[in-house]
Amino acid sequence: MVVTALAPARLRPAPVLGGAEALRHLRRDPVLKAVIRRIGPCTLRPVKREPYEALVRAIAHQQVHGRAAEAILGRFIALYPGHDFPPATSVLETPVEAMRGCGLSGSKVAAIRDIAEKAAGGLVPTRKVAARIADEALIERLCAIRGVGRWTVEMLLIFTLGRRDVLPVDDFGVREGWRVATGAEAQVKPKELAAIGEAWGPWRSIAAWYLWRAADAAKASAYKPQ
Repeated sequence: MVVTALAPARLRPAPVLGGAEALRHLRRDPVLKAVIRRIGPCTLRPVKREPYEALVRAIAHQQVHGRAAEAILGRFIALYPGHDFPPATSVLETPVEAMRGCGLSGSKVAAIRDIAEKAAGGLVPTRKVAARIADEALIERLCAIRGVGRWTVEMLLIFTLGRRDVLPVDDFGVREGWRVATGAEAQVKPKELAAIGEAWGPWRSIAAWYLWRAADAAKASAYKPQ
C-alpha cells in the first residue's frame, strides 16, 4: 500500500471517492462483497494538490520510511521561504549540493530536477489541465520523466486526481489483498488480476482500496477469508 503524507492544513481533501453506487457495483463480485462486508465503508479521500508537487513528494518517499521522507521534504521546502511548496523554476535554480544537503540522494535530486524541468515546460500538467487528460494518456506522458514509473503515476491518479477506475495490478498490496480475500496460497499474476478486474470497472480504484485494506487487516490478523 502506498504511504501518503499527511495533508497540510492548506489543502482541502476531496470527497470520499467510493459511494453507494460503487459499492453496489463491486458487491456483484462475491469476493469483493465479502471484503466490503468486513472492511466497512470506503474512506478513500484524495488530497487535492498539483501533480508537480505530488510527483516530487512521491520521489522523496521512494524507498524511505514515511517519517524520514517527511523530514527530508521539510528541509527541502525550507530552502524556499515564502512558498508552501518549492516552485519548479526555483528548484531548477537551486544548487545540487543544497538539495543533497536536505538528505536527498543523487538519483532523487536528478529526478526532482527533471520533474521541475518538465513542469516548467508544461509536460507535467496542472491539475486543471490534467482533468482533461485520460488515465492512460497521463501514464504514458508522465512515465517519460526520470524516476517516474507506471505505479507512481497510478498512485497520482488515485490519491491526487481522484480517478475512480485505476487498478494498479503491479502493486504488491493489491495482489496480496486478492490472495488474502480468496484464501489462495500465492498471488495472482498482474495480467490475471487485470482480467479479473475488468468486471470492477468503472470503480477499480475503489476495488484496489478494499484490497489494500484486506492486506493491511491480514497483517494485523484481523481479516480471514470465509
